[in-house]
Amino acid sequence: MLYLIASYLGFPGLLNLFRYLSFRSGGAVATALIIGLIIGPRFIGWLRVRQGKGQPIRSDGPQSHLAKRGTPTMGGLMILTSLVLSILLWMDLSNPFVWACTFVTLGFGAIGFLDDYDKVRKASTKGVSGRMRLVGEFTIAAIAAGLIIHQNNATGTHLYLPFTNGWWIDLGYFYIVFAAFTIVAFGNAVNLTDGLDGLATMPVIIAAVAFMIIVYLAGNAKFATYLGIPHVPRAGDLAIFCGAMVGAGLAFLWFNAPPAAVFMGDTGSLALGGALGTIAVVAHHEIVLGIIGGLFVIEALSVIIQVFFYKRTGKRVFKMAPIHHHFEQLGWSEPTVVIRFWIIALVLALAGLSTLKLR
Repeated sequence: MLYLIASYLGFPGLLNLFRYLSFRSGGAVATALIIGLIIGPRFIGWLRVRQGKGQPIRSDGPQSHLAKRGTPTMGGLMILTSLVLSILLWMDLSNPFVWACTFVTLGFGAIGFLDDYDKVRKASTKGVSGRMRLVGEFTIAAIAAGLIIHQNNATGTHLYLPFTNGWWIDLGYFYIVFAAFTIVAFGNAVNLTDGLDGLATMPVIIAAVAFMIIVYLAGNAKFATYLGIPHVPRAGDLAIFCGAMVGAGLAFLWFNAPPAAVFMGDTGSLALGGALGTIAVVAHHEIVLGIIGGLFVIEALSVIIQVFFYKRTGKRVFKMAPIHHHFEQLGWSEPTVVIRFWIIALVLALAGLSTLKLR
């Protein structure tokens, strides 16, 4: 909104600053952070009153988690509020990429909200059926993928390979399926990771910072040509979106740090994961997303492996899945698991960023 106002006035005086993505990205970080910190206490108090017993805790999980009973969930609503307000304030709202990412974020957030609401209402950990969730997620992701391809028609269906200079595979119409799968898979991977206080929040922030750099470079023709990465006109505006995610995530982490005053819930984890997946699709860095967000990939794979082997052999590969619970069962304290996983997320993000130059 501020950008469109400044543009309408011709960017006079100090309003010329709104031309620069760096200025608006910084503004988005600060705005989302401040809004989140301001609304946080009242928001958490409102959730606590409305939910009563809070998020249901798995009875078969680590016994230390039983002490978390009564902690409210759906904290993702706080994240989405500060994120969307910051986006509306600082982004170029004429950019279709903005609306594609916002559509996925809010759509996945709505699905997560319904799941959280069902769990709280029924005092159960089951929530909405997995099949219904996936149908909704794939529908939303496919619509967003179609919008992205339409906007970026020159390279819209190309799958670019990291560590190569200009190598790509044209997937044609199958790209919509691939892009939708990327968005849905990453949304659910972040969702599976959100099992300990602060565990998913910081890796999401780290990934958002990494993609803030990537979309800025991909949106600049000179930088993209120099680095040998796909140039996506107007993708640079998503650096502001990533900045808003960072600010909203930091504000939430203030209240989600151990011991958590509120849980993100599916409302936040699905939304943030879907947003990162959509940004990666826009920038044609879908494979790099798997490196930068490798921690989320590992968490998801641990669940797939556990279910696969248990159904066929009756034996478990891990003491408990997702894998962060496995380490808890080995005797690691919750803060130890969280901080070590943060370190892994940071290392993987740096590895993913290295693909920009190693070609």
